[in-house]
Parts: sequence; structure tokens; C-alpha cells
Amino acid sequence: MKPKLSVDCLGVHCPVPLARAQEALQKLAVGEVLEIVADDEEVLEDMPAWCRVTGNEYLGYQREGGIIKVYVRRKA
Repeated sequence: MKPKLSVDCLGVHCPVPLARAQEALQKLAVGEVLEIVADDEEVLEDMPAWCRVTGNEYLGYQREGGIIKVYVRRKA
């Protein structure tokens, strides 16, 4: 999966990753993918829930050590 844009959320906690994701998605066209790079485990629960509320598509995540990469496709 190749994201169009990546957002660095390392060292910050909820709700900052959600706010940064919302801001970044506004820069993408519908159908493009955003990568959120975080180290806060809460992103694994918060991002899917946020996607359900906003209408965007949660595509899953990858873990690389303590780094979590979450992928969201802009739908709305």
C-alpha cells in the first residue's frame, strides 16, 4: 500500500492523531490513502472508530517495533 501523504504523530496522544489525520485528509482527493505514524497504542482503537464516524475507510495498520502505521482512505 502506497500512501499519498504521511502524518507524523510520534510522541503525541489522542486526540492529536485524530486532529492531524482530519487536517491531512483535507489535502487528499477522494480515494487517496493517508498514513498516520504513531507510537500511542490508543490509535489502534481510536482511528477505526473515528473512520466509522467520519465516513472514511480504515484500511488497517502495520507495526514496526514500537511504531504503528495506520492507513486511512479518504471517502468523504
